[in-house]
Amino acid sequence: MDQPEMGEFILSELVLGFSVEGSEIKIRVVVEAAADKTKLIRKCFTLELLSIDSLPRLILWSQKLQEYLDSLGRPKRLFVFVNPYGGKKSASTIFVSDVKPLLDDANVEYTVQETKYQLHAKEVARSLDLAKYDGIVCVSGDGILVEVGTGNGMVKSLLDSCGEPCAASNATMSIIRGHKRSLDVATISQGDTKFFSMLVLAWGLVADIDIESEKYKWMGSARLDFYGLQRIFGLRKYNGSIIFVPASGFESYGEPIDVEKEVIFEGESKPKSDDEPVTTQDYGYQGPKVDMKSLNWHKINGPFVSIWLHNVPWGGEDTMAAPDAQFSDGCLDLIMIKDCPKLSLLMLMNGLNDGSHVKSPHVSYLKVKAFILQPGPRVDDQAKAEIIDVDGEVLARGKGSYKSEEKTLMSYDKLLIKVDQGLATLFASSLDLADLIPIPRD
Repeated sequence: MDQPEMGEFILSELVLGFSVEGSEIKIRVVVEAAADKTKLIRKCFTLELLSIDSLPRLILWSQKLQEYLDSLGRPKRLFVFVNPYGGKKSASTIFVSDVKPLLDDANVEYTVQETKYQLHAKEVARSLDLAKYDGIVCVSGDGILVEVGTGNGMVKSLLDSCGEPCAASNATMSIIRGHKRSLDVATISQGDTKFFSMLVLAWGLVADIDIESEKYKWMGSARLDFYGLQRIFGLRKYNGSIIFVPASGFESYGEPIDVEKEVIFEGESKPKSDDEPVTTQDYGYQGPKVDMKSLNWHKINGPFVSIWLHNVPWGGEDTMAAPDAQFSDGCLDLIMIKDCPKLSLLMLMNGLNDGSHVKSPHVSYLKVKAFILQPGPRVDDQAKAEIIDVDGEVLARGKGSYKSEEKTLMSYDKLLIKVDQGLATLFASSLDLADLIPIPRD
């Protein structure tokens, strides 16, 4: 990298902002910590005039620097949701200690809204004048992010794709730098009810572990491993079927079906024409328009141990569920387990931290362009059904499932999932840490 490129790199990736104070210009930057390169630290360098005659040059230099920073497309105004109950109830502390100082150094204006109750963020987001802001930032656990966007699995996926650690400071720097990335959005439909997902849908083993382990919240993150063992040794299987449109190269999975003879999804066979009258329910985004009968549908019948659909590689900070998932390829990655010995399943689940589980002969791993889940009851007890988990939240509960008395957005029945390629835009880092230039430190 030559000197001009090095200078441009430093300005675009390491300089947060600057201010002119009398005869001094203070430049605020972020660098890797000397002792731990996974951590970022803030520094301030001061340039002072040698004489009053240099003042015009200082003013011109500061103007040029500001013009360059403005040309990078960095956000200037952000709306920040902070969930005081999210992130192990540490979200407020994380915002004050890790996020706010970086935003202040970068001269970013922001409006902070603490959420007071479940779905509060969704209510606020609906009424926001988005034209006033360059983006929405969420500081929380998965819950609030599902209301307006997505969760920690998304942050991990974005940062990991550039070789950066999953930390609040790194995520904040990705926002400040203003780099953007398109993201597919999945529309989950059941009749007129719709839910928009950016991360994951789970049914079967993974959903059971994710949701039912809440009874052991006092154990912290260990609850997932603890309850995972319980569910593996007390393994459940579920009747049902899946119908899907395989992506190119995955046509060998499932049996082709005749859509003229089999009703795939009522009311979804044809996209609505632009000339048709608009009803009250049609206002707002309704998902992608797809002619369902024109697609190449395949079917697989159960029973199943687990059905897992992923939009990005990571489902959480320690779970690489779909190692081949792409952010904007118009597909969802399907991880399917139909049958698996318990010992093999235990070993398979241990491979979730690096994605090696998809190499197991007991796992089918493929990409799909559209998907229909037809969930059924448990094989061992036809009177009991289970949970459908989307982005870490319960979308539907079947009869006899965990907390089945609680209301959900959808019923435990057929769901249609369509993908809108690149619909969303996220702040995302664009550089690998291996490309960072060593900076002299004090």
